[in-house]
Amino acid sequence: MAFDEGLAARIRRVLDTRSDVDERKMFGGIAFLVAGNMACGVMKGDLMVRLAPDDAGALEREPGARRFEMGGRPMRGWLLVAPEASADDGDLERWIRRGEQFAASLPPK
Repeated sequence: MAFDEGLAARIRRVLDTRSDVDERKMFGGIAFLVAGNMACGVMKGDLMVRLAPDDAGALEREPGARRFEMGGRPMRGWLLVAPEASADDGDLERWIRRGEQFAASLPPK
């Protein structure tokens, strides 16, 4: 399994009212971009969320959240959220909206 297709479908349902969302396969998973900026995605079974670095530092203390690492290096502003922490639709939407808000705050690409 490259990434959890069910989780990707749930993300699509949360973001379906936006006309500026694109999907791209990357990092061995799928990414959802808002106005050309990555907001969230799916890596294997985890939700990946892009946040302001200061927000990510505080939010990584939430249950099921951990800093995303690439090549053994922690990536500031990126979190992975474990499946159990996004199983509830309300929890999933809260995480997605955080990433959506950050991506929408950036200049469109």
